[in-house]
Amino acid sequence: MNFIDTIKQRAKNNIKKIVLPEASDIRTIEAAATALKEEYADIILVGNEENIKKMANDKGLDISKATIIDPLKSEKSKIYAEKLYELRKEKGMTLEKAEELVKDEVYFGMMMVKLEEADGLVSGAIHSTSDTLRPALQILKTAPETKLVSAFFLMVVPNCEYGEDGVFVFGDCGLNQNPTAEELVEIAKSSSKSFEQLVGKESKVAMLSYSTMGSAKSELTQKVIDATNMIKEKYPEMKVDGELQLDAAIVPEVAKSKAPNSSVAGDANTLIFPDLNAGNIGYKLTQRLGKAEAYGPLCQGIARPVNDLSRGCSSEDIAGVIAITAVQAQ
Repeated sequence: MNFIDTIKQRAKNNIKKIVLPEASDIRTIEAAATALKEEYADIILVGNEENIKKMANDKGLDISKATIIDPLKSEKSKIYAEKLYELRKEKGMTLEKAEELVKDEVYFGMMMVKLEEADGLVSGAIHSTSDTLRPALQILKTAPETKLVSAFFLMVVPNCEYGEDGVFVFGDCGLNQNPTAEELVEIAKSSSKSFEQLVGKESKVAMLSYSTMGSAKSELTQKVIDATNMIKEKYPEMKVDGELQLDAAIVPEVAKSKAPNSSVAGDANTLIFPDLNAGNIGYKLTQRLGKAEAYGPLCQGIARPVNDLSRGCSSEDIAGVIAITAVQAQ
């Protein structure tokens, strides 16, 4: 059984309702059909019911078990608008503005999650990251004891002996552009937790750089060194080390020569990139050249499970993220 099949099996153990607010996109409908057929999530599709059913029928997709809700026709829209107004009135929200916002499928879906009428939400196939995360932060807020919302990719590399049998968490590859040392600490903490939640194994965190253990010195390397020292002081239970070059982080033979005294080098499965340039390039290189499955950008630090997608995603990618979101909701 491959990794995502394991996630789907875990999702079946406690079925959750997942909202898909991009039901105007055929990839979303295909993913919904997969989730319903394989019975690992209950699906709520948000959009025009007639159009959704027509697209499904044209493709021969069975979504008969999905709940379809049109924000423009739903009786819940008035309730959601009033709740949104109450949540945001101190930030200048008016009832009229709230009534307009809940006509938007993402805002409507987010209110379903807020009011516990759904357990999680997946968006991003046709919306930008900001259009997915803005309503999440406005409505759901951050999780307790979380200072920073960040994003990670769950990477599954075929025929790979590194990481956890080819499974890695890459963070942050989708949200924070140039995190400070303090923000890298939060990203590392959240990414470690995400790895252990989804993979079920101990996280071994590498703070990545173009330098290993002082082999080069600059402001760029110092930021990673400072973050590593702060993590070790603040979270002594975490298995973490840095700064490490990528090969020293995951290849045992390289680690022996570059970082022989590290408990993480050569065995890392959770890779923390120093900025969004490195993270985005890193995950896409792994996906395209390493033929890896890339699930994400998945969100961490939001009070309820909300996950973003790459706009280049396939229906299989969305189906996988639905399963991941369902497991997070458990």
